[in-house]
Amino acid sequence: MASTRLLCLFSAKAAGTTKTRLAGAAARRVCCRRSVCSSPSRRQSCMSAWVIDQYDTDGGGLRFTDEATVPTVRSPTEVLIQVHAASLNPLDISMRGGYGAKLLKLRREPLSAMHSDSEFPLILGRDVSGVVVDCGSEVTHFAPGDEVWAAVPPWKQGSLAEFVTLTEYEVSHKPELVSHTEAASIPYVASTALSALVSAAGLCRDSSSNKRVLVTGGSGGVGTFSIQLLKAWGAHVTVTCSHNAEGLVRGLGADKVVDYTEGDVAEQLGMMEKFDVILDNVGGDTEQWAVGLLKPWSGAKYVTLVTPFLLNTDSMGLMDGTINAGVTLCAKATQNIISNGVFYRWGFYAPDGPALDEVRKLVDAGKILPVVEAQFPFTQVPQAFQKLEQGHARGKTVIRVAEEETSQAEDLVLDVGTETAESEQGAQGTAQHN
Repeated sequence: MASTRLLCLFSAKAAGTTKTRLAGAAARRVCCRRSVCSSPSRRQSCMSAWVIDQYDTDGGGLRFTDEATVPTVRSPTEVLIQVHAASLNPLDISMRGGYGAKLLKLRREPLSAMHSDSEFPLILGRDVSGVVVDCGSEVTHFAPGDEVWAAVPPWKQGSLAEFVTLTEYEVSHKPELVSHTEAASIPYVASTALSALVSAAGLCRDSSSNKRVLVTGGSGGVGTFSIQLLKAWGAHVTVTCSHNAEGLVRGLGADKVVDYTEGDVAEQLGMMEKFDVILDNVGGDTEQWAVGLLKPWSGAKYVTLVTPFLLNTDSMGLMDGTINAGVTLCAKATQNIISNGVFYRWGFYAPDGPALDEVRKLVDAGKILPVVEAQFPFTQVPQAFQKLEQGHARGKTVIRVAEEETSQAEDLVLDVGTETAESEQGAQGTAQHN
């Protein structure tokens, strides 16, 4: 399994982590072992949610409803979570416009290739922090009342709703020292960064010391998480970003910062010592010059998170698109390994609850801080999308689905010039980084 591989690379104590999950929870799991769902979903059939009824590339299409069907535990390994906070990612904007629609619809319903049933209404939102309210009969890691966080796979109904269901293997216990609002900023970017840095780049806690890593687009969600993770692992981190984000990325631990608005970024980076790993969050023509910054014939790796895979399946169909993407990847990988001995790889998000267990430890140890640029109440989800669409992210945009207490870790605040949107006052500039 991808998650097993990821966790084993991520921590040398992976086996112990899994055993701890089982042993530490065993004493209070009797209430979860039932074959009939008895959660609040039995007591109410509808919930509030933001949905789309069609794909819309013009930026609209979001609709609020208080008549969405409350999900129920249908599998023995599922948990039902009451959502306290969710956050937005660029993927949500892309999915609203139909990005990946063909493949994701097939993943949601394997028989959809044989009929034309609509996948709508769809609920977006890939991050969740909340409380377990029901468990399947075979769930062993969680019980009702547990505070949890997770990254919702893009083929499942999302977290911009009052409830969401996930398998226990996609869920982790929430860090104790951060609020739900802060916790919701991490899971999706953490899972994406871990998949890229661990599975694709081969880095881990025990192999990253003094490795030179370049992170392009370092001020966004994946970038800000990656900086902190790599520094926790002992790597030397260079970041590209704009001038007004330099303070943020340096505060997170970046060793060198290159302002892409000041001259030729490739020339600036070319004057530095070459890198062992490049994590590309920007895409475009970046790879045309970035690969040349890697140490030749040393096992160096270029990993990009901007791939044509889903675009190809959307435009060419599932089979032709997959074949075309595979041919493209193989051609680029072969060219780079032959010409300069570097590895060219694509990184993809992978849901992984056990890996989030390890991230939780780093958050509670203060080695990874949530970076929340803007907060919006649940009534202002469209405004939150508009904020994200402006680009130039400085961390994450979070939706407060249920109001909550402030973080317990008030001493770990770093001002990044964030916005807090209030339902009657609109957006206003305050800071939240914790």
